[in-house]
Amino acid sequence: MSEPYDPPQTPLDVLHEDAQLIVVNKPSGLLSVPGRGEHLADCLLTRVQAAFAQALLVHRLDRDTSGVMVFAQTQHAQRHLSMQFEKRQTRKTYVARVIGQVEPKTGTIDLPLIVDWPNRPRQMVCHETGKPAVTDWRVVKHEGDTSRVRLFPKTGRSHQLRVHMQALGHPILGDPFYADGAARDYPRLMLHSEELRLKNPEGGVSMKFRAAPEF
Repeated sequence: MSEPYDPPQTPLDVLHEDAQLIVVNKPSGLLSVPGRGEHLADCLLTRVQAAFAQALLVHRLDRDTSGVMVFAQTQHAQRHLSMQFEKRQTRKTYVARVIGQVEPKTGTIDLPLIVDWPNRPRQMVCHETGKPAVTDWRVVKHEGDTSRVRLFPKTGRSHQLRVHMQALGHPILGDPFYADGAARDYPRLMLHSEELRLKNPEGGVSMKFRAAPEF
């Protein structure tokens, strides 16, 4: 991390709580889990555990991505939810603002991804050794020389949405890794996990959680 880690000190935004799970709205700029070193100890997991001591990690969002994130209340719930993510049974919707006017209005990006090892944590497209990565997109509206899009990842690769939009020629605004020039000059990464659908580990009832983006 090139810039000093200075996470926002906003109060925990709990969207839902029951005996099985806790859903929160993660702020941009806060790590999901601790990094290496005491200076990277503050993260969403420790903040959630300060309020819910038994909370367990299920999945992650990038530090600069905001939005809906679920934690388990029991080990059974953790296994159940983790399996839903692994088997791609959850449905995730993201909102992003990107450079340029995206055309056509809808489409699918199918480009395999792998870590760009000398430049990690950057990822890159690699048709030889990359892991399958698929994202559907839909344009919400054009805003000047930018576009607001909804992104529907079908796989869960690291930095998938960020690399896929860059590969499409429309990097996400404020992205320190994949945007250049004016597109990079934003106060935050314009990427937000807007909606998450999953099944409750107790009884299998379908649940939907939403949090509106701040941009």
